[in-house]
Amino acid sequence: MTTPPFRPTRTRAVRFDRYGGREVLTVGEVDLPELGPGEVLVQIRAAGINPGEAIIRSGLLHDRLPATFPSGQGTDLAGVVVETAADVSAFVAGDEVLGFSWARSSHAGHVVVPAPQLIAKPKALSWEVAGALDVAGTTAYAAVRAVRVQPGDVVAVSAATGGVGTLVVQLLVRHGARVLGIASSTNADWLVAHEVTPIEYGDGLEDRLRAAAPDGIDAFIDLFGPGYVRLAARLGVPTDRINTIVVSDAAVELATRMDGAGALTFDEAHGALGELADALAAGTIELPIAATYPLDRVVDAFEELERRHSFGKIVLVP
Repeated sequence: MTTPPFRPTRTRAVRFDRYGGREVLTVGEVDLPELGPGEVLVQIRAAGINPGEAIIRSGLLHDRLPATFPSGQGTDLAGVVVETAADVSAFVAGDEVLGFSWARSSHAGHVVVPAPQLIAKPKALSWEVAGALDVAGTTAYAAVRAVRVQPGDVVAVSAATGGVGTLVVQLLVRHGARVLGIASSTNADWLVAHEVTPIEYGDGLEDRLRAAAPDGIDAFIDLFGPGYVRLAARLGVPTDRINTIVVSDAAVELATRMDGAGALTFDEAHGALGELADALAAGTIELPIAATYPLDRVVDAFEELERRHSFGKIVLVP
């Protein structure tokens, strides 16, 4: 247990007051609410950023996930418990925790979250990895489950060295699959070191995949976009074993699976988060950290994320 920080009444937090690009993001002082029943106040040590946050901020998901302005931002988090409501017994001040905020509020110095959205952070787990784990980890877990992988299966993965992809390929290897990781050649060494066959993306990809798997590909996990869903279909992968985390007309047209973190029940997601945290702490899998940024440079962090070439996760460190 860490010595609990002082309980402030205000904190710094990312906000946006209208839909738009990165330019609408600001960082300023906000009031911290009093704790309600079952809630915990956490001082944030690290908070990952995710593509979905940029999509929500753009307004493209307004019909499904409308923002109430001024809106906070951020799901992933790791930090130290500052205070707990009287009815919370799972944690005490000073505990190190990781988890998520469903209220879009983790890109901040402090956050109030319901206790069930947190788990104890393993001591061996770095703050950066702990704070980047929830969305990528549960998404990877759901995507691998969706394709029903069996030992000996050949599985292709697009964006194999991104924040979700690095976890997906390692989980597939743990299931006994032969994994074809589609990524930049600059990350080929990492893939090879993790028992994944690197396949360079770009022109000629279909031919390279066919050459690498002359007997066919059993399943395909797309973490990038609709072009890969159509590629998987051309390669003869059964549509019920194609899973994409990017909702698109192509996925709907081909009736592929579209399982991401939302496909898991709360208990399943909670269990997956704990399982992954323990594996990361034990060193049996890893989550590369592409970059860390202070909270005041949140715009720069999203600029890097939106280039879509990061190796691993990008993390805010308040």
